[in-house]
Amino acid sequence: MSTNPDSHSSFGALLRLLRYARGYRARIVLASLCSILNTFFDVLPEVLIGVAIDVVVNREDSFLSALGVVTPESQIVVLGALTLAVWLFESVFQFLYSVLWRNLAQDLQADLRQEAYEQVQRQDMGFFEGRSSGSLTSVLNDDVNQLERFLDSGANDILQVFMTVLFVGAVFFIVSPSIALMAITPIPVVVWGAFFFMRRQSPLYARVREEVSSLANRLAGNIGGMATIKSFTAEARESERLATVSASYVAANRAAIRMSSAFVPLIRMAILVGFLATFVVGGLRALEGTLNVGLYGMLVFLTQRLLWPLTRLAQTVDLYERAMASTRRILGLIETPVQVRDDGGRGLELGRAASLSFRDVSFHYPGTKAGLNGVSIDVPAGKTLALVGQTGSGKSTLIKLLLRFYPARMGDIQIDGVPIESVSLASLREAIGLVSQDVFLFEGTVRDNIAYADPSATMERVQEAAIAAEAHGFIENLPEGYATLVGERGVKLSGGQRQRLSLARAILKAPPILILDEATSAVDNETEAAIQRSLARVSSGRTVVMVAHRLSTIVNADEIVVFEEGRVAERGTHAELVALAGRYAAQWAVQTGGVVG
Repeated sequence: MSTNPDSHSSFGALLRLLRYARGYRARIVLASLCSILNTFFDVLPEVLIGVAIDVVVNREDSFLSALGVVTPESQIVVLGALTLAVWLFESVFQFLYSVLWRNLAQDLQADLRQEAYEQVQRQDMGFFEGRSSGSLTSVLNDDVNQLERFLDSGANDILQVFMTVLFVGAVFFIVSPSIALMAITPIPVVVWGAFFFMRRQSPLYARVREEVSSLANRLAGNIGGMATIKSFTAEARESERLATVSASYVAANRAAIRMSSAFVPLIRMAILVGFLATFVVGGLRALEGTLNVGLYGMLVFLTQRLLWPLTRLAQTVDLYERAMASTRRILGLIETPVQVRDDGGRGLELGRAASLSFRDVSFHYPGTKAGLNGVSIDVPAGKTLALVGQTGSGKSTLIKLLLRFYPARMGDIQIDGVPIESVSLASLREAIGLVSQDVFLFEGTVRDNIAYADPSATMERVQEAAIAAEAHGFIENLPEGYATLVGERGVKLSGGQRQRLSLARAILKAPPILILDEATSAVDNETEAAIQRSLARVSSGRTVVMVAHRLSTIVNADEIVVFEEGRVAERGTHAELVALAGRYAAQWAVQTGGVVG
């Protein structure tokens, strides 16, 4: 997050956005030029009306006669032709600025969303523990859309209001400086009001964006937990909770709306002063003969052209403040520092298996004492290591550090003697296949999910992986076989089916290192037996790390390490640990009903 205090203001957010959009400068300049030219031609009809009045009143003595157009009839024809040309150019540049600004908005919002998402992907897992998926989705979707809406129209409106004041003000000072001064008197009041309301609206819209995140988080959580809601007949309670969050969002919006709505009456009163000054003073001078009647008519029309567009300023400022509140959140996400840095340039060159080494590894989760304390373990290539212990003892933490989901605070982790920090994250994670208890399947077909590790995999390879995972049988019985849609997060499949697809996905990846994190803890005995048979086949010759609570699944491991409070409490083979009569032996006795293996 930026440490610049201006970054928390609307102007600071705009500067940050402009710095980010420097690659779009040529397109911004072109779109702005079209907006300026459209404004120029938009002001000219009022000037031509004034000249037409002059022709009707003064006839051969009109302004146009001095330019060589003598007869009133020819002067009207010339004015008609000029009006046609002016409206044509105005329409052309309106089309151009509309296309340019809107396409710019589309491209910039797409780039912002993409960069923000990629920055989220680069974060370590601790980043996600402190943020809800709903709030992140809100930034990536709703906040980006708020910025798009401003770029679609608001940026052009601000530019056109400024150029209108500039063009019309120039004409006023050329015709009558004294009336010009009276006509532009309201403008400082309007500008002051705009900045006043911007300062007041900024925190209001910041609160609106926070409430949007809360609402998105509540909706995402409730939809994801619909089965739990229904099973506890909590529909009414959850509806009330959603209504409460929604009411907070409405209240936040109402406060912002009240503030922005108060801006319009202020502008109207200021505009009335400027219009009456031109209307009354100019009219009196026209009656006195000190001001040309045509010029008087032109000034009256131009006063409206000068001041009435300012009434849109309230809506534009409202849109701007919403966009800048969103911009701060988007750029804040993009600028969030990455804790696990991908500085390693080299790739891992491994065979079918690889050795693992953990030396004095320590890590603690922020704000807690949970983690690891000086853990040292060596796993020879092609061997199987099993990790057991109570929940929170550090087993899964060791796996997360190996995958660099978190940065190790102390110690050294090596694969085949190579420190994992010295290799690229892609190379590291390509060498490891993970099958976890919490299986995540993507919306798509069965084939898509198995081939997730290699989307270019042939159907033959996909089926071979499914056969190895003992998943081919149930897949063939699905309505569409491998083309069956699994639904969001695999909801159309059973837990055991999802687990076997996850295993097939890891088998297709064919990694030198296979990690099984409670891979069979949530399945029935028949499915567990099938998975165990699959694991016996695919583990042969590979380095395997197993995290397990069911000790029956790890009795054949080459080494078993027992964790307790982040430390290694016991280690050895199954027989050695049972003979030791310690923690492992006690847990084995509980699970087997006192039978010693």
